[in-house]
Amino acid sequence: MDAQQFLGMTRRDEHSWSFVVTERLITPGQFLFGGCGLAAGLVALEGASGRPTIWATAQYLTYAPPNSEVIVTTQLVVQGGHVTQARATAFVNERELLTVNAALGTGHLDAPSPWVAMPVVPEPDDCPPRHLPFGLGESIFEHVDSRVALGRTFEELDGTLGSPVSAIWARVPGHFEPSAATLAIFGDYVSGGATQPLGQRALGHSLDNTIRVARLEPTEWVLCEIHMHALAGGFAQGTAFLWSQTGTLLATASQSIASKIWEPRAL
Repeated sequence: MDAQQFLGMTRRDEHSWSFVVTERLITPGQFLFGGCGLAAGLVALEGASGRPTIWATAQYLTYAPPNSEVIVTTQLVVQGGHVTQARATAFVNERELLTVNAALGTGHLDAPSPWVAMPVVPEPDDCPPRHLPFGLGESIFEHVDSRVALGRTFEELDGTLGSPVSAIWARVPGHFEPSAATLAIFGDYVSGGATQPLGQRALGHSLDNTIRVARLEPTEWVLCEIHMHALAGGFAQGTAFLWSQTGTLLATASQSIASKIWEPRAL
């Protein structure tokens, strides 16, 4: 299953796609998972440009509820010899849902290795499953397998302050060829990253979501190494390094997040 199949995207014409917000694409709060929105924009832009993603950022404007149809349109603004600058806009019920700005293309200069190193963590089979506490029915987290590689499980949160650095192994079962779209979904784990340093279950609603692709290679699991930078006035900031199982840096992700402590009535 590739990202297009996971999202259920259908191409309407040369410049537009559509998909339905099914249960496997929603958050426990019952709206489209932000990473899936960015991923849909990347599927559309790569299809329209014929080039791979270098960088993309999404600004989230409103929510898409379950069973709604999302229309994604593309605009190739500048097409150069190596880079295409482009924009995708998603609509739900004729309202603008999100905007994705991106650069797509390839170059020739490479460094032999990344300038950061993958942390030493247990293998996925040796890590506990990441069970969410919400108990609100099906969401994307029942369709993406995730394991806590560094940090505390939700059951271990006791209100004490912890490290701002955590890590999660994630995979879409049966998906071994990560794409920019897949990594955009995994990168959205940053939205819940404030839980670890706060020591409490925190909700995070993404205001923006950025992905920068380094190098793609086949891997069953992706390690999301999350670094939270700050939380002030209800808004958190964080980044993630996304690693293959062999230690290749696949991409980096970053977000601004509207954060609050989880309470049943908050959803």
